[in-house]
Amino acid sequence: MAGRRQQPVDAPAPRIMVGRIGSAHGLQGWLRIQSYTEPYENILDYSPWQLRIAAAWCSVEVIQGRRQGKGLVAKLTGCDDRDAAHDLLGAEIFVHRQQLPKPNALQYYWADLIGAAVVNCAGVRLGRVVGLLSTGANDVLRTQGDRERLIPFLLNDVVREVDLSNRTIRVDWEPDF
Repeated sequence: MAGRRQQPVDAPAPRIMVGRIGSAHGLQGWLRIQSYTEPYENILDYSPWQLRIAAAWCSVEVIQGRRQGKGLVAKLTGCDDRDAAHDLLGAEIFVHRQQLPKPNALQYYWADLIGAAVVNCAGVRLGRVVGLLSTGANDVLRTQGDRERLIPFLLNDVVREVDLSNRTIRVDWEPDF
């Protein structure tokens, strides 16, 4: 596809996954986008996108994007027809870390929490963060240690401290939960 630059899989720039390409939309190369950003329209503001397709990387510019029904559609450079759109289906969308705004105090990107050690107030290691869930009411840390735990991400109530430099999260949580 024209306009895409191939990059090695192990390119050094830190990337954060912000979405996925769903399906083709129409005949002129538009794509349905599954966004992981909050609000979900923000993904359209982060151009260029770094797409991971199988084991290959390419960089594309977002030409246009808009809400379409309950989702988003986007037009990308070099994607001018349905066949070109079909080549991108399932691609994971990443952006370089420096494209994202700096979080305010007591705000965290989920990507920064993944892999952090979780320790309770008594010093008991509960595992590492392997994912987060959005429940609508609050986010939930998914940890894996001796077993999987779901810990509400409620600052000051449950989550007492997030130390990104040491990659640890201290929680008021009993190991039996």
